Amino acid sequence: MILLITSSARGQQCVDALKASTGKDTHWAQTLQEAASRLREQTYTAAVIDQFLLETEPEEADQMLEHLDTAFPIHINFAVTNLERLVREVRFALHRRKREESAARQSVEEQMRNEMRETLTAMLLSCELAMAVPDVPAPAGEKIRSIHNLARELRLRLETNQEPQGAEPRAELRADWSSRA
Repeated sequence: MILLITSSARGQQCVDALKASTGKDTHWAQTLQEAASRLREQTYTAAVIDQFLLETEPEEADQMLEHLDTAFPIHINFAVTNLERLVREVRFALHRRKREESAARQSVEEQMRNEMRETLTAMLLSCELAMAVPDVPAPAGEKIRSIHNLARELRLRLETNQEPQGAEPRAELRADWSSRA
């Protein structure tokens, strides 16, 4: 959802144009107070904010900005922006947000993979060292081997689940995932 924040008389035209071009529900707040209220009540993908309101009502603007949460702010000067430019700016900002979210998600995934690899390597090494200890009771040795095998299996899954960016999961992984669902 998009929140359009402007006192412009063209507000409804802007709402209609944004909804038509992005396919996202678009709400219109004519004041910063109304915008703050809507931002508290709903979660928005983006907030298109009239720069005139930000400059003429700085205290209300600060309060409204505190409630943006995950809404991507898009500052527009409605005095000099036509509908085509508004739509272009909003679509570009939404695309940029999607790209940034994807990059952040990939970064977190890679960081987690690396941390898991380190932990699994430590587990495997500890198990190998424990199995090398002489006179380990048979039940303890079996448990250590079981932990070792589980760690190896996790490592294999971790390496197998690394897909090239944008690639579809391999057929055997899709089958594995669908059997878990």
